[in-house]
Formats: sequence, C-alpha cells, structure tokens
Amino acid sequence: MTDELANAVDYPLFVVTACAQGEVSGCVAGFVTQSSITPVRFLVCVSKVNHTFGVAERGGHLGLHLLGSGQGALASLFGEESGDTVDKFAQVSWSSGVTGVPILASCAAWLEGPIIDQHSAGDHEAYLVAARAGGLGSETGQFMSRQAAGFEPGHPA
Repeated sequence: MTDELANAVDYPLFVVTACAQGEVSGCVAGFVTQSSITPVRFLVCVSKVNHTFGVAERGGHLGLHLLGSGQGALASLFGEESGDTVDKFAQVSWSSGVTGVPILASCAAWLEGPIIDQHSAGDHEAYLVAARAGGLGSETGQFMSRQAAGFEPGHPA
C-alpha cells in the first residue's frame, strides 16, 4: 500500500524543543516542512507518545533545529533517548531563546516561535509555528532520515 511511498522518501531531520513551567524537552522530528513564505511558517509534527508532545502542549512555543550532516550523535541523543528518563539537555550546549524554548548551540539552522494552530495528524500532532527568531548555525549539510535508519526510538512512533 502506501508503505512503499513512505519508505522511498528521504528527508532532513530536525530537533524540536519545547519548554513549559521550567521543564525543557526535545525530540527528533522528520515530519517538518516550511508551509508559508510570507510570513515564514513551519508545520512540525510531534508523536503523541513522545515526552516533548506533553511539554509542547503546555508551552505554546517550539524551537526547530535543522541537523547538519555530521550530527549523528545529536540525532541519536534526541531520537533514541526518552525525556521521560534522560535529561538530554544536560549533555548539550544550549540557551533559552526569546520565547523561552531551548536553542541548541550546534545545528545547521534554527528558528523558534509560537504555535499558532494545531491539528491531529493521526499518531502525531501537527503544529503550525510562526517564526519569531532564527538563524544559521555552524553545521553544514543536512542529516537525513536514511542516516538514522538503524536508530531505536526512545518511544514507538
């Protein structure tokens, strides 16, 4: 059925970050796309069983970090570990952004902004994020989903 199409697609991976009442969280997301040019907006899908989902629901803002081609270790940390049991942010350099979400020190590009709309997208929640701040990072290239093919997710999708 549609599994063939889904398995044929390769796309860049992002780390999505959120903060609510002092709790920070982050996860790897592959279902991310720019959805508007003016104003700049991104559609970001987060698994509903992921720790970051609950924090995003309470926080109202998201950070989005495009991973560089050599950032497999960072992708593994945020994709294979669960924020339910591991403090991922104790292992990376980051700072609070203008919206309060964690902004990773190392990535290819990033943005942050408020969640302006959301919809259920099956087992993921689709958030529409308006860009409030962002920029280029020090990494180059893009870490693609095929590079993470052997990862064991911290939660089922």
